[in-house]
Amino acid sequence: MKQGTFTLILLIVALVIGIAFWVWFGTQPKESTFHALHEGGPLVGVLIALLIMIAAYVIERTIALGKAQGKGAISTFIKEVEQEIEAGRIDAAIEKCNDHKSSLAAVIRAGLDKYKTLVARRITDPDKRTAELQKAMEEATMMEMPLLEENLVALSTIASTSTMIGLLGTVIGMIRAFAALATGGAPDAVGLSRGISEALFNTAGGISAGIFAIIAYNVFTKRIDSFTYQIDEAAFYIVQTLAVKDERIA
Repeated sequence: MKQGTFTLILLIVALVIGIAFWVWFGTQPKESTFHALHEGGPLVGVLIALLIMIAAYVIERTIALGKAQGKGAISTFIKEVEQEIEAGRIDAAIEKCNDHKSSLAAVIRAGLDKYKTLVARRITDPDKRTAELQKAMEEATMMEMPLLEENLVALSTIASTSTMIGLLGTVIGMIRAFAALATGGAPDAVGLSRGISEALFNTAGGISAGIFAIIAYNVFTKRIDSFTYQIDEAAFYIVQTLAVKDERIA
């Protein structure tokens, strides 16, 4: 499923669930916390929808990055591939990449496939090999990065917009509170309390959604940076090793 389609479907489903929760809160006893949340106004439903979207993106990214890490330990995989390359068993190294099924394995496999092409073309010049191998692995890395960074923009957008939505709810609540104070005679105590409740609940909801989104974004960004470092380190070794090999592939 394309990223835009996934985000659109998730947004619609989350909004429906969020508004449904907000309506259900209104059916609860007045002394309950749920009913108090209902007093926060319709924007509470929107904030609930944003929290649902954050949870969905966290689950999706956790699964996706888990797949990108491949099967087994990365360090073990790199050592096994290095041993095969040093022994001149390029096809065996490619098979290990196919078995590991990680983003790192995809980049290394691209370099190994390019090496086989260079050998078939009888290109033995180390400088030309280095340039060709680097280009192949850089292109493979560029293909993998969008998959790793997918939906991170959505998380960062939610982090910023949720606080703005919470602030909007706060302003609306304060307007209602001051409107209750501005009535002639005794102030409308019920209207005043509802306005203040709406302001506070929206403030809390907006800040909470923002905090969760920022934490999730930073955690996934750190994991992606770690992936990128591993890819760059392995790619540098493989390029330097394959660029000077003169063996022919069996």
